[in-house]
Amino acid sequence: MPSIFPTIPAEPLAMAETKQKQVQFGRSVRFDFNSGEFIMTPTGKIAQSTDLDAWLEWCQKALNTERYRYLVYSRSFGQEYDDLIGSHLTREGNESEITRMTTECLLVDPRTASVQDFTFHWEDDRVYFTCKVLSVRGENGQINGEVKM
Repeated sequence: MPSIFPTIPAEPLAMAETKQKQVQFGRSVRFDFNSGEFIMTPTGKIAQSTDLDAWLEWCQKALNTERYRYLVYSRSFGQEYDDLIGSHLTREGNESEITRMTTECLLVDPRTASVQDFTFHWEDDRVYFTCKVLSVRGENGQINGEVKM
């Protein structure tokens, strides 16, 4: 008698890697995160970015968005840096948590392969950081972030 539970063969690792490399990077609108305005072309249209730049634009947007705050975003989009306020961790503890939160935030996107090489700079109650993000295509870029403690 055949089983009522279907069996699905495990996907070979080579096929999984091939699927990762086929991830579409798409397009995005350009945004100036310092001024809070869209970047315009000389003709007055909103500037577009493609492939690597579109992905880096997504990474920066994800790091600038608080998770669970806006209903328009899924529950997996954004960061939770506000949880660090009042946590009374040491600098090393805060840096470790920022590294973890940033990595979790960016790895949600299937275009992101890894997040690494964090550097931190402290000024009063703020910490500025940079990190290197690596795409599944092997391309990389640098992302900047800021956390108020």
